[in-house]
Amino acid sequence: MAEVKNLLESTRLVTLTGMGGVGKTRLALRVAGQARAGFANGVVLVELGELRDASLLVNVVADAMGVRDRSARPLLKVLEDFLAPRNLLLVLDNCEQVLDAVAKLSEELLRTSPGLRMLMTSREPIGISGEVALPISPLAVPNTEQLWKRQPRSDAVTLFAERAAAVVPGFRVAEDNKLTIVRICQRLDGLPLAIELAAARLRAISPEEILQRLADRYALLTRGNKDAPTRQQTLRMCIDWSYDLCTPGEQQLWARLSIFAASFELNAAEAICGGAQLADDLLDTVASLIDKSILIREHAGPIARFRMLDTVRDYGREKAQATTEYPELRRRYRNWYEQLARDAEADWIGPRQLKWITRLVAEQPNLRQTLEFCVTDDFECGIRMAGALFQSWLARGLFSEGRHWIARLLACEAEPGDLDRAKALYAATVMAGVQGDLSAAAALVEEGRALAHRSTDPMVRAHIDLANGYLALYTGEIDMALMLFDNATHVYTERNDELFQVLGIGGLGLTHELNNDPERAIECYERGLAITEAHGETVYRSYTLWALAVAVWRHGDRTRADQLLRRALHVGRHINDLLNVSICLQALAWIAAEEQHHERAAVLSAAAEQLSLSVGSPTVFLPSLLECQKKCDREVRKVLSEKALAAAHRKGRGLGVAEAVAYALHEQAPAAFARGSGSSPAAPTKRELEVAELVAEGLTNREVAARLTISPRTAQGHVEHLLAKLGFSSRAQIAAWVMAATRHEDP
Repeated sequence: MAEVKNLLESTRLVTLTGMGGVGKTRLALRVAGQARAGFANGVVLVELGELRDASLLVNVVADAMGVRDRSARPLLKVLEDFLAPRNLLLVLDNCEQVLDAVAKLSEELLRTSPGLRMLMTSREPIGISGEVALPISPLAVPNTEQLWKRQPRSDAVTLFAERAAAVVPGFRVAEDNKLTIVRICQRLDGLPLAIELAAARLRAISPEEILQRLADRYALLTRGNKDAPTRQQTLRMCIDWSYDLCTPGEQQLWARLSIFAASFELNAAEAICGGAQLADDLLDTVASLIDKSILIREHAGPIARFRMLDTVRDYGREKAQATTEYPELRRRYRNWYEQLARDAEADWIGPRQLKWITRLVAEQPNLRQTLEFCVTDDFECGIRMAGALFQSWLARGLFSEGRHWIARLLACEAEPGDLDRAKALYAATVMAGVQGDLSAAAALVEEGRALAHRSTDPMVRAHIDLANGYLALYTGEIDMALMLFDNATHVYTERNDELFQVLGIGGLGLTHELNNDPERAIECYERGLAITEAHGETVYRSYTLWALAVAVWRHGDRTRADQLLRRALHVGRHINDLLNVSICLQALAWIAAEEQHHERAAVLSAAAEQLSLSVGSPTVFLPSLLECQKKCDREVRKVLSEKALAAAHRKGRGLGVAEAVAYALHEQAPAAFARGSGSSPAAPTKRELEVAELVAEGLTNREVAARLTISPRTAQGHVEHLLAKLGFSSRAQIAAWVMAATRHEDP
């Protein structure tokens, strides 16, 4: 670890290389955890093991940094501008699946961001100038009994003991078993994954029996070959052994579960992988695979999720693809995730919206894989799914990704149903327009017009009118936009489609606003707000509150505008929507300037502008509001001296999201990483925060226990409580949370 840290001090790109299961990720996390104090803006961790589509790499990295692609500029440019002034360590884990894209992105980011350093893990070097590739060796193992006696500690033996204690409470390395354990670790070449799989066998057999079975398999590998097996063969041998020790039902479920791209819920496993033979005892079989360390149960929230390590999943996928049932498995997988997306859309205008967003975030790797399957297997399923996922893409600012999938699906030769195609065309038009790609939006609308002309379905025409209305809005054709939005909204109201009613009413209100008709704009916004509030919806409510606030302020009601913006800020903070927060801060700055609070206006404007950099969208994106911003700037500069103005801007730019919202709401600013406050029942305790910091350093539960002088079981309990409180599913997410929180702390 010291060698890696030293390399990061002298070079800007370090790649940890080695075969799967050798411990690259574990080492990278430990290095990142200990190095974060040396970077003013901390550390960002990006997990790439589940990414197969190289064209989405920039989106995934930007998403991990909180950078959104709502602007007209290319997302890579937004990301470069965000990173340019920052000093941080970017950790990209498991790069081998998208190696060329990682190389290209790394070169660009290192060129434009002088304060950036990068730490990669990959099975092979990235291959760009300036890279230092460091091959990672397996864990140290004593090679003789005498060495073991002289050196009582060994990383490999420590890992075996830790994993053994997790499956056999009270297990420890003692005089009567230490030589056996050393020989097991030797036989497994010190490979962490192989050691973990072997230790899991202690539920059923003794260390001596494990060693004997490993010796028998090792002999098979060397029969007829004088050379010792490679480490890759050793790992394969260990996974083969784990597979052979499974019952036929466990083997079948292992293979079927490998269809998942990442973690999954039990109900998904039952629907996709159950089948006639496994349906009755699937839960018991899942429990057995957990006991054998094939599956890992993630502790996060009320719904359990399960996952496999990449190497174990790849092995299972090989087995599944060799069977005749694999096409049917893919079909079940597609159908399940299509239905999940459609269920989310149907429930979007409701109190469970945020839970749906959280769930879809967790399922994103599976959703991406499903869309990839659809491109080749079932185009119509993909179009239906993309139309349903639009709400999630819109809420999370994933416009480039949404357009990517819809473009690929629309390019397929097959023809979907008119209504599904109309929804997809509408979604793509809105995303293209928001990003400023008006030529693409116009082409999509033209295709939609042809579709609407030959269709007799009023909903098809309504979706195309809605798309055309937004295009007219983007191009300044106000009268046309008013007519189209009005037509679409009328159909949605007749059909009682509340989701599209909200979308149509919002466009209509915005168009009236641009047409200098605040009274009708207010009427539309209040109508939309009534729908969202009646159903407990959140995302559209936050933007409607902002739009209504600006409209009533321009109509002369400053007090109500202030109240509405505060409500919008509360919602934006709750859902962590930085675009919503930034535009609300900017509107509050206008009100502050009007009330002669010029320093406050300057602080709020600077905070809003700083947040907008990570959003990738300006705080003022409507032409009619540009004059409001210019007037605010003029008033502030007229009153404040250059020194006072610069100080206010520094203060605003220095505020994190939570601090900026607290300042705007006249609240006490919270600490970004509230060490030990424990003021909320859901807040981590002081001890849990200490555990979180050690997890961020890459320490295992046993190492955390030793550092804090507590039992390993207590340390495990603290980690599980942290996962539940933070809504996370892995230790890597805890590490990323600590790193992100540290980035916002005052130096």
